Amino acid sequence: MTEQHASGELTDTVARAVLDTAGVAFLRPGLAQLLRASGPLSRVRAGSPGVGRSSHSSGVRVRRLGGTGGWHIEVHVVLHRGHRAVDVTRSVRAAVTEALRGGADAPLRVSVTVTGLV
Repeated sequence: MTEQHASGELTDTVARAVLDTAGVAFLRPGLAQLLRASGPLSRVRAGSPGVGRSSHSSGVRVRRLGGTGGWHIEVHVVLHRGHRAVDVTRSVRAAVTEALRGGADAPLRVSVTVTGLV
């Protein structure tokens, strides 16, 4: 398995775990998703570069930790109002760690950033 394929699978696994966490409204959309949702770019051919990628790829970043062989997972989420950010971020971190327990090399570092409330 190539590293790019492995990081893509990790991204999808992390995104599913995050979205199943209570208090998470959605993963932060990236510029490409915001532009794609607007008029003219929404009609781009399906074979174009960048089209068909995971819709949550901008809210989750996966990269190798230098020298250790482990992974650094960055998660950017928007929360539902009425949930304490500290509680939700702890739950997200725990959910990601549990989801990757058997699938990622140790060490695993997870960073969660709240980018908004809805």
